[in-house]
Amino acid sequence: MWIAIGILTLMGLVLGGLLGAAARFLAVEENPLEEELKALLPGSQCGQCGYVGCAQYAAALAKGEAAVTMCSPGGKALIEVLAKKLGVTADLSEHEEKGPENAFIVEDLCIGCTRCIRECSTDAIMGANKLMHTIIIDACHGCGKCVKVCPTDAIVMIPVPVTLANWHWHKPETGNTPSQPEVGHAH
Repeated sequence: MWIAIGILTLMGLVLGGLLGAAARFLAVEENPLEEELKALLPGSQCGQCGYVGCAQYAAALAKGEAAVTMCSPGGKALIEVLAKKLGVTADLSEHEEKGPENAFIVEDLCIGCTRCIRECSTDAIMGANKLMHTIIIDACHGCGKCVKVCPTDAIVMIPVPVTLANWHWHKPETGNTPSQPEVGHAH
């Protein structure tokens, strides 16, 4: 019995050492810019940019293969940060700034085709074939992919209502603050 335990321990040490050496010598170098860009992106993996997820979009940005204006959930603020980080100019002429939205299913129009369920990447749509569907608001990240596949236009995007739970104080613009008047002088 002690021999078997010793052999298993020795095998574990040898194989662990081989795995450690392989991890060190076969490691793939990652682009640090790609990691920084991935950290800036919202991480919703919605696919609105045309890439599978935020990691693929960050890789394309780092290689210069994608425009900085493709991330709809990030909005204008993200576009400006990405453009500054990459040292490029962003054309915001066609960008429509909108607040957070959720999908909503109009019950009278839903025929239960389940196309929206297959398209939803966060499983925010609940329903069954030939039955009316509904949206789980807490799971919906507002990508709008379900709207595009609905054959009866039963899904619409509605603004997220402002409540005490989701209201945030707007941050002041940096660099544009008016100068303080000097003490003793009227303006």
